[in-house]
Amino acid sequence: MHQGHIARKRFGQNFLTDKAVIYQIISAIAPKPGENIVEIGPGLGALTVPLQAACGHLQVVEIDRDLIARLKETWSPAQITINEGDALKFDFGSLPAPLRVVGNLPYNISTPLLFHLASFSGHVQDMTFMLQKEVVDRMVAEPDSAEYGRLSVMLQYRFNMVSLFDVPPTAFKPAPKVTSAIVSMQPKAASECACRDEALFAKVVTAAFGQRRKTLRNTLRDYVSDADFVALEINPQARGETLSLQDYVHIADYLAGRKALV
Repeated sequence: MHQGHIARKRFGQNFLTDKAVIYQIISAIAPKPGENIVEIGPGLGALTVPLQAACGHLQVVEIDRDLIARLKETWSPAQITINEGDALKFDFGSLPAPLRVVGNLPYNISTPLLFHLASFSGHVQDMTFMLQKEVVDRMVAEPDSAEYGRLSVMLQYRFNMVSLFDVPPTAFKPAPKVTSAIVSMQPKAASECACRDEALFAKVVTAAFGQRRKTLRNTLRDYVSDADFVALEINPQARGETLSLQDYVHIADYLAGRKALV
């Protein structure tokens, strides 16, 4: 319990209370007056207070009715616009662009939420999130590492990402069982995200990492023949985690080109 509010497990609530960590996060975001900042899951306002003070007007997305009531008591509509509902279903494209998105993301929905947010990358200036360190490590992972996987490839396609610093469990109430980390995400220019068929690219990446121990010949058998591997100059005995983002774009573009010829 904290400030009269009981953290709800189903919403993945852990409230940030360490003032030094809060200052460090706000310094990393560097909010400025007039910027279009949206905070996902403001909770009890640890980041909300300094963010609103810096930018003047803040958008927030919150699902917990008790916390929404508390926000309405604390802030005027001129200070904060409260978007009530689930961030997983929220249309971030409905907010003024370019958006700066920040938040201590609920760990239980972090991966689907990151994929949801990625679909609005053209509407976004940058995103700064606190997540489970394990998730951040996967987001920024290099090929041929244990952490590298579908999340790494799909997010690195759209964003340049940097893990900024770790946050210990003691910075929260209740303390989570895991260490957290702050990640900065900058959308890439549209010219950098130039895969010919992004839906096909996503399918290939998903298939390649579907069974990590299997070779690409097995995981991609529905898409790539032995002759295709030769044409692509990719070893069919390799595993999905050995290929770079550029390799996956190359495969998808090759398959899209072949499809266009049929």
